[in-house]
Amino acid sequence: MAAPPLTVPAWFGPAYAALDPALQRLHRDGGILAGPVRIEFPPGLRGVIGRRIARRMGIPCDGGVHRLQVTVRSAAGALHWERRFDAGERFRSVFVAVGAYPDGYWVESTATLSLRLGVDIVDGAWHWRHRATMLAALALPAWLGPRLHGEKAVVDGRYRFGVALSLPLLGQVMAYAGSLSLEKA
Repeated sequence: MAAPPLTVPAWFGPAYAALDPALQRLHRDGGILAGPVRIEFPPGLRGVIGRRIARRMGIPCDGGVHRLQVTVRSAAGALHWERRFDAGERFRSVFVAVGAYPDGYWVESTATLSLRLGVDIVDGAWHWRHRATMLAALALPAWLGPRLHGEKAVVDGRYRFGVALSLPLLGQVMAYAGSLSLEKA
């Protein structure tokens, strides 16, 4: 008989206590965050590619300040994030837990691509550590796959986060960051 899927606190084990208490509550109890975010695209070809990727992810293709609402909930073994920029469409991500902290990771999947993301805890903040990119069931060599950098922390009672996406040979093609408040627990 297989073991039941882990909750977020169980996945982290004793290290869960090192996360900021507000991040602990959010990932244990869920909630809705909202606030302004700044979206950035570099000039030239990198920006064109970044905008195409953004469109597929429900991220506005025009840079600048936008409103983001994120609904976070945890179910056994998975984190569910639903993002909505401005009054646009909702983009859902499911992160499935594999193993346990510090050697385990979370898998975020889209139709054909999935990312394996480890976690580092630094000063109470959650930092995603990109471990691998999978295309269907094949691991892409590190030099060929996209790289995601993401982090979230609580600063002055607000959830501050940043996400950046880089591609091989091109570098960063898109980034967005913001400071969100908890609208509903």
